[in-house]
Amino acid sequence: MSRLPVITGFGGVSPAGRSSAHHGFRRLVIDALPALEASDTWASLARLMGLEESTSAEARSRMRDFSLVRRIESTHFDSERIPWNRRASLGSVPGEEGTRLRLSGAQIGEGLPAGWTLLGSEGRSVDVRLDAPAEVLLPAERRSDVHAAGQLPAGFDPGSLYPARNHPRGLQMTIFGASDALGSLGIEWEQVLSRVSPERISVYAGSGMSQLDGNGNGGMVASRLMGRRVSSKQCPFGFAEMPADFINAYVLGSVGNTGTSMGACASFLYNLRLACADIQSGRALVAVVGNAEAPITPEVMEGYAAMGALATDDGLRALDGLAAGTTPDHRRACRPFAENCGFTIAESAQFVVLMDAELALELGASIHAAVADVFVNADGFKKSISAPGVGNYLTVARAAALARAIVGEDGLRQRSFVHAHGTGTPQNRVTESHILDETARIFGIRDWPVCAIKSFLGHSIGAAAGDQVVMTLGTWAHGWLPGILTAPANAADVHATHLDILRRHRDCDPTELDVALVNAKGFGGNNATATLLAPHVARHMMEKRFGAAAMNAWRARNEAVRTASADHDARATAGEAPPVYRFDQGVLQGDDLSWDGSKLRVPGYAQPIDLAMTSPYADWQ
Repeated sequence: MSRLPVITGFGGVSPAGRSSAHHGFRRLVIDALPALEASDTWASLARLMGLEESTSAEARSRMRDFSLVRRIESTHFDSERIPWNRRASLGSVPGEEGTRLRLSGAQIGEGLPAGWTLLGSEGRSVDVRLDAPAEVLLPAERRSDVHAAGQLPAGFDPGSLYPARNHPRGLQMTIFGASDALGSLGIEWEQVLSRVSPERISVYAGSGMSQLDGNGNGGMVASRLMGRRVSSKQCPFGFAEMPADFINAYVLGSVGNTGTSMGACASFLYNLRLACADIQSGRALVAVVGNAEAPITPEVMEGYAAMGALATDDGLRALDGLAAGTTPDHRRACRPFAENCGFTIAESAQFVVLMDAELALELGASIHAAVADVFVNADGFKKSISAPGVGNYLTVARAAALARAIVGEDGLRQRSFVHAHGTGTPQNRVTESHILDETARIFGIRDWPVCAIKSFLGHSIGAAAGDQVVMTLGTWAHGWLPGILTAPANAADVHATHLDILRRHRDCDPTELDVALVNAKGFGGNNATATLLAPHVARHMMEKRFGAAAMNAWRARNEAVRTASADHDARATAGEAPPVYRFDQGVLQGDDLSWDGSKLRVPGYAQPIDLAMTSPYADWQ
């Protein structure tokens, strides 16, 4: 019998703010919320942004203007004046004898380039003559074609919250996000360790683009070309699985399963699939899953812009009929399933804590949702590596079929919704809408509600589906389906005969939404769709499996857990919940282990690793 993976905690940070306690979700629908709920989220956002108060009109105007998708801020880079090097050739004037230069001796280094002659030195300077044309790089500036991005709220600096030690931004966000998820759990991690043996904990986290700022791979590959020295940290910090490594080494101290599965823009769901499989099979009882992406650098954005993938200012002006030179509305840069011109890159870090349902009962953990499964399919033969193919039809169809098998025909047809990938590109609006529309037709679904939250947050590459998952949890907690507010109508080529692509926030009864499909499409043919079950459905399944008495006992234990989770939220809003960062704490060596042929004990874990294994291939032997 398969075990049921349930989401018991979640956290992170995105352009909407802190994720735990649904603050990120509430920022999306804040104008539709009751005053008290909105006030709590304004307070959380104000703390994140370093504002002294959250109630004045001035403060709330700033929080609106400097969260979600907006014009790129100088804390990332100046999109009007991006430094670059322009190639030039130094040559001699006709009739002159070479070109004379005076340089610092340190700039000469060891040996002169071909065609250079050393004439003499004076103090620390040397004189050289160029007898042949020399290629040089001259400092210059250029203006970016793209000026919009989904940035973390202005004023928030994750590296200032702990000793960051030149960590790339994505790893700083990892420390914050994983700590936030752990705090939201409402259960001390040591209590979890008392119930779980070391090898039954999994951490799957990574980055689709790796760490490409100056402290990671970006600095490593550019340093020598820029005349700088490569540091000893840039290479190791740049690995794509480093978020998982940081969580193991500095947050959890875990010695269990670890790694990341990369699938471009579907990477979060790839990691969720690994964790789901671990828990379903019993290989793990607890799993921390997430992705952190910090791609707002000139080089990364230049790469996507060169593909014609990003929404440029010229493209936005053309959509809105604006004159050349007019500043477009960068807040509305991402327009899923509408007339659009490209996606909007974003940064985000999202993490969820999965548990085996039986362990969640024992600990009294909160049940935010269940992950029924995650389906992954490739596209097959392709003409272009970046073009979409058939794989996403397979993943959506399989996810919908599983939903039907669990909640029934009526549950799928009348009580389900979709979080679409919804990038805001002309190609996506056609292909993904056709996939969803055809799925709805085949399964008899009418007016299938479709959300596309990249309209608020932008596209955070490997973390994008994590954004979608935590916003799905928000719908079940607060009863709102977020609409696409950046465009008034679908484009003419969008397939929506059986879809209701939401253009405004929709109030709903969350107990009448049984299942959600979270869809992701990635470059290269990486497609994934998750089937998430509502908390009330998960609890019903757990009661059927474990009995009413067990559920009543869980409810009693859960009261203290919910109180502890609310306390984490209050402390985080007050700035009194620093990230967990255990550098050089509890470091273990081989001599610290205690073991024999049947058990291996790891300090810090009450449960030993069982070495008395039986062969899984007994029928073959």
